[in-house]
Amino acid sequence: MAEKKLEQATFAGGCFWCMVKPFDSLPGIESVVSGYTGGHVPNPTYEQVCTGTTGHTEAVQITFDPEVFPYKDLVEVYWQQTDPTDPNGQFVDQGNSYRPAIFYHNEEQKQIAEASKKELGESGRFKKTIITPIEPAQPFYAAEDYHQDFYRKSSTHYKRYRSASGRDNFLGQHWE
Repeated sequence: MAEKKLEQATFAGGCFWCMVKPFDSLPGIESVVSGYTGGHVPNPTYEQVCTGTTGHTEAVQITFDPEVFPYKDLVEVYWQQTDPTDPNGQFVDQGNSYRPAIFYHNEEQKQIAEASKKELGESGRFKKTIITPIEPAQPFYAAEDYHQDFYRKSSTHYKRYRSASGRDNFLGQHWE
C-alpha cells in the first residue's frame, strides 16, 4: 500500500477562527491549525501578536493530501474566504496581524498561487486590484489551544463574531 505524500499550505485571511471551517471538512485535509507566521518573535502568544509589534499575522496551516485535494483547489477555496483587495486587514479586523497572504512552501505552490491571483484579477469579479501578497513560508507557530477549532468549541460566539465582522456579507456579494 502506497504511503500518502502530505504537503502543507499556509494562508492568512484575517481572523484565523474564520479560516479554519472552510478547509476543515474538505476531502484530503488531514489538519487545519490556527497560528502565527511572518514575524520576528519566536513562539509568540496571542497577546503579543495583538500588540502589532511581533510582525506576525494570524494564519492557518493546512496539512493535506494533494492527490485527493490539489493545492490549486485549496487556493480557490482561500480566495473565496477573503477580501483580496484589502492590504490592511480583513473586514472588521485591521492591521498587519490580520493582513491577507498566501505563504508558499515550494516553487510549484508559488507558481500556482501567482497564476490563480492573475486569473482572479483578470476575472472582473472585483473592481479593485487584487493585492494579496504571495510570500515564502516562514516558521509557523500554533496558536493557543483555545483558538484551535474555535468554530466547534464556541459555535455561538464564532457565528456572532463572523456575522458582525462583515465577512459573510462581503463573501455573499462576491462569491455566491
